[in-house]
Order: sequence, then structure tokens, then C-alpha cells
Amino acid sequence: MKKGFLALLSIVFAVVLAACGNDGETVRLGVVGENNEAWESVRDRLADEGINLEIVTFSDYQTPNTALADGDIDLNAFQTVIFLEDFNDDTGNDLTPIGDTTLNPLGIYSEDVEDVSDIQEGDTIVIPNDASNEGRALILLQSAGLLEVDPEAGNHPVVDDITSNPLNLNIVTVAGNQTARSLTDAAAAVINVGMAVDAGLIPSQDAIFLEPVNEDSEPYVNAIVVRSEDVDNDIYQQIVDTYQTDETAEIIAETTQNSSIPVWD
Repeated sequence: MKKGFLALLSIVFAVVLAACGNDGETVRLGVVGENNEAWESVRDRLADEGINLEIVTFSDYQTPNTALADGDIDLNAFQTVIFLEDFNDDTGNDLTPIGDTTLNPLGIYSEDVEDVSDIQEGDTIVIPNDASNEGRALILLQSAGLLEVDPEAGNHPVVDDITSNPLNLNIVTVAGNQTARSLTDAAAAVINVGMAVDAGLIPSQDAIFLEPVNEDSEPYVNAIVVRSEDVDNDIYQQIVDTYQTDETAEIIAETTQNSSIPVWD
């Protein structure tokens, strides 16, 4: 009897040790930029539920989708819906959003002028060069009264679609992660919120013009994205649910100075 009890106790003890040593399932999330306090909070909360969320940072806007399509990461959270659509169209992939995150108004920034009305004849303005953000930046410059683009281009105008440029502005396209660095060489630059924050800028305070938020903003909502075969993955949905909380919203408000707008409610 005593030997049987000791054997049973040994088995129970081994099971407990195995459970304590289990790190849970690891999920790799791709993000862009170094300021990821909201996702770090989500990672910590998920750890209590047995999910190990590994945050993988990228410095550009193309690699996270390629990494997701190739299976190097499990999901990503960095892009707008329109950017994702362009990627799928260009590559033949079928990456799919499973949850909204934030709306991040694009901004015009400058080290030389304090208002868009101070931009001068022949000034250089730098904008991102990827298809969706180039169009978005040109529409932003139109909203600021600096130029006009062909309305038939819809949400995807390119520099060649500029129909009116009364100040003869020099519009230069560069990679999105170079826009903030271009401020020293240009009168102004159109910069994504994430890149602006990484550069030490506060969009709600430092932008000389911010993108209007209205019914036309829907294509620019950011999303959590997975491969199409994973849209019903319970763990990935748990990650979405853990992100879409008041706690996350408070961190976003604090770290971006209310520049990013949670849109999951």
C-alpha cells in the first residue's frame, strides 16, 4: 500500500512539474517600428493565459507581409486595409484581416514651416512611395490645399495624377521608413504615425496638418492580419480579443498622445 501510494505521488509530482515547465503555445506577431507598448501589454496579459506572444519587429512595410505569407510569422499588425489589398493584388496572396486596431491619421511635418500656408513656390515635399500610401499622401496634400489630383484615380493617385500644382511643388517619393529622415532636406514630409513616433514626433502636436477623420477614412483602418487558412484559429482570435480592450486603448492614447484612434468599438 505504501509503495503504491509513493508511486502514485511520484506520477502526480511529475505531471505538475511538466505543467509548470510548459511555456504554452508560441505565436509570432510581426509589427513595424520600435514603439510597441500596447502589444507588449497584450503579450504580458496573454502569458497569464498560457500563450507566448513573440513580437517580431520590422523596419519597413513590405517584409512583414512577405514573412507572414512565407510562414515565418503567424500574424501581423501594422497595415491599413487598403495597403493589404494592394499587397494581395500585387502578389497573388490571400492574407486576411481578423480584427481592427487603430486609425492613424497621416500627417504633414516640417522643420522649417509652422503652417501649410507657409510652404513656398518650388518647395520639396517628400511622400511615401508604396502604392497605397503614395495615393493617401497625395490626397492629404489635396486636403491641405497644396495641389489637386485626378478624381478618377480614386484612392490610388500617383504623382502623374496631379492635375493642379499652383506652387510648382517638387513631390519626391521615398520608402516609408525614410520619410522622417527626409525632413532635414525637404520643406515638408508626409509621415505615417508609427514612423513619426519612432522619430520622436508627437503627431497630434507636431504635424502642421493632419489627415481629416471622416467617412472616407475606412480604407485606412489598421488591422490584425493572418493567412486565409487561419481566420478561424481560436488562439489568434484570443489575441484579437485581448488587444481590443480598454486597457489597450488607454496605452495607445498615452503613448501616441491621442494621435492613434482605437476603432474596434
